[in-house]
Amino acid sequence: MSASTEGPTPGFLVWRLSTKWRVAVDRALAPLGLTHAQYTLLASLHGMRRAGAGPSQRQLADHVGLEPLYVSKLARALAAAGLVERVADPADTRAVQLSLTAEGREVTGRAITVVRELVDRLMEPLGGRSGERAEAFVADLTALLDVPLDLPSGPTTTNEE
Repeated sequence: MSASTEGPTPGFLVWRLSTKWRVAVDRALAPLGLTHAQYTLLASLHGMRRAGAGPSQRQLADHVGLEPLYVSKLARALAAAGLVERVADPADTRAVQLSLTAEGREVTGRAITVVRELVDRLMEPLGGRSGERAEAFVADLTALLDVPLDLPSGPTTTNEE
C-alpha cells in the first residue's frame, strides 16, 4: 500500500499543526501590531530575563531556534517600534544584548495573555493544558524536538516526510 493511501505522515501533520498555530497567533496578535515571530522573540526574551539571563541576540537565537540573522532583523524592527533595546555587550563588542523597554514589557504581557488563551483552546481536545493527555503530548513534542535531524550524507530519495 502506498504512503498516500495510508493517511497523512507524521511530518505532514507536524507541518500542518505548525502552520495552523502560526496563522492563529499571527491573527490573534495583529491588533497588538505583532507577528508570531516577533512574539516568539519578545516572550522568550521576557522569560529569559525573568530567569535571570541577560541574553545576547545570539543566545536568544539559539533559545528560539531561529537563525541569528533573522533574530537580528526582528530585534532591529522591535527596537524601531520601541519594544526592545539593543545594547553593545561591554564584554564582547561583537555581541548585542537585548532587553525589553517599558512599552515592550507591557505589550509582551498583553500578548502572552492572548497566546495563553489560544493554548487553552488548542489543548481542550486533550483535556486542557494540565490534563494527562496534554502533559504526554508536551513530553512527546519535547522528545521530538531533541532528535537531531541533520542527515549525514544529504537528502534521500524516499516518499516519506
